[in-house]
Amino acid sequence: MKTITDRHTERPQSAASVHHFVMKCGGSTLAALPEVFFEDLRELQQKGMAPVIVHGGGPAISANLEKLGIETEFVNGLRKTTEEVLDVVEMVLAGSINKQIVRRIQSAGGKALGMSGSDGGLIQAKPVAGSAEVGWVGDVTEVESSIINGVLDMGYMPVIAPIGVDASGQRYNINADTAAGAVASYLGVDRMVVVTDVPGIMQGSGRQKKVLSTVTVQQIEDMIATGEIYGGMIPKVRAAISCIHGKVREVVIVDGSEPGVLSRVLTGEIIGTRIVRM
Repeated sequence: MKTITDRHTERPQSAASVHHFVMKCGGSTLAALPEVFFEDLRELQQKGMAPVIVHGGGPAISANLEKLGIETEFVNGLRKTTEEVLDVVEMVLAGSINKQIVRRIQSAGGKALGMSGSDGGLIQAKPVAGSAEVGWVGDVTEVESSIINGVLDMGYMPVIAPIGVDASGQRYNINADTAAGAVASYLGVDRMVVVTDVPGIMQGSGRQKKVLSTVTVQQIEDMIATGEIYGGMIPKVRAAISCIHGKVREVVIVDGSEPGVLSRVLTGEIIGTRIVRM
């Protein structure tokens, strides 16, 4: 596993004072976030808290496949990815969504640089187990963290689309949560922030409903089994769990529409739900 490279001394922030964190967000969630969210990102960047963003884009991919008349199906939660589907996945993730996020950050006064995992071999991949059923879907084998550190050193926040590549140049569609967890782990980050459209993991019903501040992976599995976590919340928590990978020991689920949510998480405020490994 690679370690973080030394930072250039000519930057105004010294190596010791720069703190970066990995943020994962769905493409549709990011598109709907208010302007204050991007202003918060800009302020964090100006303070030397360097965000590394990994994004998804499932709904936009589905909409474009439908528009083009290309059939799509899911096998065990993974999109079956033929070469034809992969062309659309890359076009949407590395193209329209990635650039939309970059534009929104820059419109708020931040500095961002968009890339996909195939650029410079940033995210190296191999076929997932059972690839005969799902096609070109990949697992991460390595993250070239020096590329991310180079972008951070130039004063930009990296915005990464989860496309992977292998030594032969074959592209892979990688689950955004898996990619985000791997990026965080290779950067040596132990905590990741998952931005969603919910305030966290809820327990109870009606007026008794409350956000759980801390929950373990096992507790989540138990709550799914008992029906306390149900419906659309199940894929959200499963996605967050899949980010707990390698060195990543906890994931914080937060609602991106909360004012100053990232700053509040990073300064230790109890907000959203912390999912911990143990």
